[in-house]
Amino acid sequence: MNNPAISAPRLLTELTHLAQIGQGPTGGIHRVAGSKADLAARDWLSKTMKVAGLTGHRDEIGNVFGRTPDSEGPRLLLGSHADTVPGAGHLDGAYGVVAAIEVLRTLVEAGHPAADHIEIVAFWDEEGVAADSNGGLGGSTALCDSPHIRDISAYLELHVEQGPRMEAAGLDLSAVTGIVGVERYEVVMKGQENHAGAAPFHLRADAGRAATRAAAALMPLCQEIDREGLIANVGSCSFSPGAANVVPGHASLQVEIRGISDDLLEATRSTMRQQFERIAEEENCSCEIAQVSAKPVASFDPEIVRTVEQTCLKSSDKVTRMASYAGHDASVMSSHVPTGMIFVPSTSGISHNVLEHTPDHQLVLGAQALLDAAVTLAEERARQPRLAVAA
Repeated sequence: MNNPAISAPRLLTELTHLAQIGQGPTGGIHRVAGSKADLAARDWLSKTMKVAGLTGHRDEIGNVFGRTPDSEGPRLLLGSHADTVPGAGHLDGAYGVVAAIEVLRTLVEAGHPAADHIEIVAFWDEEGVAADSNGGLGGSTALCDSPHIRDISAYLELHVEQGPRMEAAGLDLSAVTGIVGVERYEVVMKGQENHAGAAPFHLRADAGRAATRAAAALMPLCQEIDREGLIANVGSCSFSPGAANVVPGHASLQVEIRGISDDLLEATRSTMRQQFERIAEEENCSCEIAQVSAKPVASFDPEIVRTVEQTCLKSSDKVTRMASYAGHDASVMSSHVPTGMIFVPSTSGISHNVLEHTPDHQLVLGAQALLDAAVTLAEERARQPRLAVAA
């Protein structure tokens, strides 16, 4: 049976409808998990699933699920998250949810047998920006800790890249190979407060200068280790006592490192410590580095990656494989069930911003690739016993 074509007008119209829920006066979307707008969006998604002839339900945390009335396990799960950061664009998360609904609705309308082996989801609190969030990925974590995970044979997520790589290379689609590991650190430089006018440079123990030198060293440090596989950020810097005429005696940096392999992360961690301690010594300061959090590298199922790539190549010759440098619910899912992702480009690499954009034809291409890959995976896995990935 040939795969049916999704309805491009319906996909794009429903993306517009969802974007209106929580939209602020400047166009940015405010659907932080648990907010009135987020709950309204989940109500809209539930109604949209019902109109599509699907049976829906919500779990205790707030994940919204949909499947056919005659659905049979094991099921391939499609979806993404419906919550946003404050002032978000209209595609991050929402695109994968709306496309999943469109895929299953299209298969139901066509009477395709794969429909009964697919389930869709709008995850709760992927972003982790609500006051009571526990770092994000809340909905997918809750699903993986619930009995329902035993009914899921695999997971496939469609998403915008949120970076510039695909657009810069002129690509339409990407089979995502995994998600980078993310480590966060607090770096503290300790020196000696002193009078900024009376203390000569060579006699200072300037914690502020040590911290700014460390921040400036981070980019070349990463590029020397691996120009493509590593990226880092200093997202916050504070000096104490914080007066213009006082040499800082204490300074802290919030550092984040993202790498495509554990080996790269380990090398960066070690090199960062060596260089920061050397900088501190040169500035007559001490350096303390404490790891705040660590999310491991997520590697996706090779067979799913291969299926996604082959499916994408049927729709376009502008296809690649790449790792994701942003976090996704797929990272949690991949430690419990075979998992894959499809990317479409992000214009200028902008995301978490009202300027977030992907051309309509690529949004449609991605949704069709999701349907085609889902049919192959659902039919294959319906014939197999569920093989869980070791947690």
